[in-house]
Amino acid sequence: MSKQTVLGRVTQLARANIHALLDQAEDPQKMIDQLIRDYTAHIGEAQEAVSVTIGNLRMLEQDHREDVDAAAEWGRKALAASRKADELRAAGDAPEADTFDNLARVALERQLQAEREAKDAEPVIAAQNEVVGKLTSGLEQMKRKLSELQSRRDQLVARSRTAQAQNQMLDAAKNVDVLDPTSDLGRFEEKVRREEARALGRQELAASSLDAQFERLDALGDTAEVEARLTALKSGA
Repeated sequence: MSKQTVLGRVTQLARANIHALLDQAEDPQKMIDQLIRDYTAHIGEAQEAVSVTIGNLRMLEQDHREDVDAAAEWGRKALAASRKADELRAAGDAPEADTFDNLARVALERQLQAEREAKDAEPVIAAQNEVVGKLTSGLEQMKRKLSELQSRRDQLVARSRTAQAQNQMLDAAKNVDVLDPTSDLGRFEEKVRREEARALGRQELAASSLDAQFERLDALGDTAEVEARLTALKSGA
């Protein structure tokens, strides 16, 4: 895994909004438990990749130290070979002196090469140190977020369950008129009133028929009285 990929992964996870991930959760407890497992696995993967990155940095630093030490060592060898050549030349042994001068030149070339390699590695090491710093910081953020999620797990689950219970109660209230328990009694009372009205109507109807019968009886009585008086008149009484 390249350092760019590692840095992007760690940065993305470190900035992740844990609470936003729970918005669409049908079962918050299972969602949180799975989130903890996934987040822990991601941290493990990122931590392993960061360890590799740090290991590569340490190797670069070690190579740099070796190049610096090598440059210094080749410098000492070049100096020793040059002094030996001067001693031999002073003693009149020019051919051997030239040999040591050539050794000094070879040592100086090696010194120059080591210095160049050390210098070329310095900006790479600086950049790698910056990446490692960001990765380490990102990992620390991830660990803090994981700790926060673990510590608040029970609280979030309890809140979610409470909210679900409230929503279920409100949904039930829409279907059952629990706010007006007299509504059914009102409908029954209306039925009783209709029955009472019906009974009153029948009573009035019965009373009306009885009055008519008595009126008819009274009429018959008047007719009999008239006939009786007519008979009396005819008999001269």
